[in-house]
Amino acid sequence: MSRIDWEHTRAFQSLVVRSALIAVASITIFYLVEIYADSLRDPRYLDGWLLTAGMAAQVFFHIATKRLSLKARERWRSAHIVIGCILIAAFLSHSNFALPDTGVAWALWGGFVLITLSGLGGTYLSWSLAARRGIDDDVLSGDLNARRTKLASNARDLIAALDDQVGTEILPQLPHSSWIADLYHKRLRDFIESDRSFPFYRIGSGARLRRMTNEIDALSPYVDAQHQEVLRVIKAIVVEKDRLDGGRILLWLRSAWLFVHVPVTYGLIVLVALHILLVYSFSSGSL
Repeated sequence: MSRIDWEHTRAFQSLVVRSALIAVASITIFYLVEIYADSLRDPRYLDGWLLTAGMAAQVFFHIATKRLSLKARERWRSAHIVIGCILIAAFLSHSNFALPDTGVAWALWGGFVLITLSGLGGTYLSWSLAARRGIDDDVLSGDLNARRTKLASNARDLIAALDDQVGTEILPQLPHSSWIADLYHKRLRDFIESDRSFPFYRIGSGARLRRMTNEIDALSPYVDAQHQEVLRVIKAIVVEKDRLDGGRILLWLRSAWLFVHVPVTYGLIVLVALHILLVYSFSSGSL
């Protein structure tokens, strides 16, 4: 088994374990709330405090990301995602699967829904970045730009060497170099050297990459072994450029996402504190 296959297998096993943990914890919450209600006590106090405890744990995630190492932050992120998914069950139980009927309740409901949706979006972005090995939260956009520039320079040098090779041949040769140079200038150069495609990059769409790699593969059988190696290098450059393009926009989306998820989280904490104060002010608050 190759390293990539092993990483994919490990990631799948981790996903299965997390999903099972979320399912078991969610079922347990509903079961405990049902038992609590059967004892003639208000179950909203139980699932409400479970929600509060879970949100308090989530706050520590933001503290951990600023103080711990990258590996420790990854463990905290995994726990953050699992706890967040479990809190969905507590929220559904606390709201009794119904829409709110007061202004404060609507604010709490809307805030939690927005946090949940943005959290799921952030999880997708994290998994997408993890799939692009070597691109994570510690990689700056400037680092990606430098790597993209280096790829473009390598491609230009490779094609320039081919052109020189064609110009210095004494005996007639098959125009393998010319074919490759023509493919590069007409079909690949704009993608490799230009940044214009960035605003239109579609995450998860491999149509553009497939088109270019298919064109490279289509030419490969018609050139000799030496030029096939050149095409292999060009194909690797194209694949890496596509990976960096996707990583760049994913990092940008992660940065923009934080301006939604984090402020709403802290705003919801304030609303939760107000909600608890109101509940215990106008009721006995007995468990």
